[in-house]
Amino acid sequence: MTVERKIALLIDCDNVSHRSIEGVIDELSKYGKIYIRNAYGNWKNDGLKGWEEKLHPHAIRPIQQFAYTKGKNATDAAMIIDAMDLLYTRDIDAFALMTSDSDFTPLVMRILSNGITVFGFGEKKTPLPFVKACSQFVYTENIESADENEDTLKDNIKKTRNELRQDAALVKLLRTAVEQSADDNGWSHMGRVGQYIANKTSFSPLNYGYKKLGDIIRVSDLFDIKMKNGTTMYVRDARENGQ
Repeated sequence: MTVERKIALLIDCDNVSHRSIEGVIDELSKYGKIYIRNAYGNWKNDGLKGWEEKLHPHAIRPIQQFAYTKGKNATDAAMIIDAMDLLYTRDIDAFALMTSDSDFTPLVMRILSNGITVFGFGEKKTPLPFVKACSQFVYTENIESADENEDTLKDNIKKTRNELRQDAALVKLLRTAVEQSADDNGWSHMGRVGQYIANKTSFSPLNYGYKKLGDIIRVSDLFDIKMKNGTTMYVRDARENGQ
């Protein structure tokens, strides 16, 4: 019997758009059930009107934070305190932090030190220290609804074959993962490739416009591919075959 992972979603409404919440929930649903959904901000602020409309449909609990002192972010403090409380008082298997603020980087590292996964979601302005600290990070622009009533992965952010091959860091990551996961015959089980990448970086295929790592492998055309039983994918560096 498969045990369902319990996920806590904490949202910094001051620093991330409401338009991506459907995509965030869809992505997290692949990994478990979101038992806690808290959204932090000053709900008297007109700038959070868009978020207010998303609370009830997605069973998100609003946490009010007044700006007692100008220039101080009470939202950050409240999120950090609640995250630490959850870490020690609740049986949580993974945290999801929805924010574009690098101030949460120490929190991510603290949660990770307890062996708990941290999913990060933020806008493309998010500083790299926070991005790289997360177990997996998704740029919210890539999963925003095309309009207020549609939840789709935008086709226009899909990287082409040439764009994928010109991304030196991506190519190195993929080739290293395949090499390190290979069996004696040079073939790598796709699941092991994905696990290696997950252990090494905050990589997410969504940031390249694809829903699965296997889709990127296919489109990049950097690897030989074979299928076993029609469902299990194995890959090998095409250079091994003289390509």
